[in-house]
Amino acid sequence: QVQLVESGGGLVQPGGSLRLSCAASGFRFSVYTMRWYRQAPGKEREFVAAISNVGGTTTYADSVKGRFTITRDNAKNMVYLKMNSLEPDDTAVYYCNVRLTPLQTDYWGQGTQVTVSS
Repeated sequence: QVQLVESGGGLVQPGGSLRLSCAASGFRFSVYTMRWYRQAPGKEREFVAAISNVGGTTTYADSVKGRFTITRDNAKNMVYLKMNSLEPDDTAVYYCNVRLTPLQTDYWGQGTQVTVSS
């Protein structure tokens, strides 16, 4: 079965950095675009970043562009999100996502909490 397991969240001061990891299993990882989303308290889940199957194309939300970097390691079935210059508004639960064909079914991990606070 499809599994996505996020890790790497925590408490960090404004201006700090974190690297989130997502371990994927149960599907052909190297075939699919991988995405990160986040959900802050009282808000809807929002797109953060995406990376194409071989990593040649990345896309970012305007709010994180220039601060966050998404990468992947197809040999390890891992996707990462390096977050620099963190701001309090980045506080959220961060989720790893894949959308599988043919039904375009979304799969999510359990999420990892990121808190940016002094």
